Amino acid sequence: MRTATLNRRTAETEIALTLDLDGVGTSQVDTGCGFLDHMLTLFARHGRFDLQVSCKGDTYVDDHHTVEDIGICLGDAFAQTLGEKRGIRRYGSAILPMDEALILTAVDSSGRGMLCYEMNIPTEKVGTFDTELTEEFLLAFTRRSGMTLHVRQLAGTNSHHIIEGVFKSLARTLREAVSIDPDFADEIPSTKGVL
Repeated sequence: MRTATLNRRTAETEIALTLDLDGVGTSQVDTGCGFLDHMLTLFARHGRFDLQVSCKGDTYVDDHHTVEDIGICLGDAFAQTLGEKRGIRRYGSAILPMDEALILTAVDSSGRGMLCYEMNIPTEKVGTFDTELTEEFLLAFTRRSGMTLHVRQLAGTNSHHIIEGVFKSLARTLREAVSIDPDFADEIPSTKGVL
């Protein structure tokens, strides 16, 4: 079973997270940030990951610590579940339309965490959510998961649609990258023999 359960406690957040890479897309998400709850719920559904997340954070200050720390935990969970990455496809990509928005994501589960982020989100907020936190979440996730992630906005004028497109596209991209390739199920996908 490719599952991970993590607990992380700091002076700013207390997080419990469980991830099953080979799930059916069920989720229970309570982060204290409604927009993030929605994004993680659709992330689980579109990636077919089973995900449970609860967070008690200092959202009375703002959502930054909550969003970043959940990105850290989700990245740690992916790294833990993948282990030595034997048999995975390693690469994934998607171009996803979300109404007028069009988002490209591509990932390499290389062990080298890096984010290439080319976005133009037109508003500073969606509801109470600071749209700049989308990048902070992805930075935390890529650093801790050890994945290289490219995110590019090809079109879009609605901030909600753009960010929702990012999370849906990321889910589908990750699903492809972490799936087991039956032709190479016992191999590390690298000529170095390690990732």
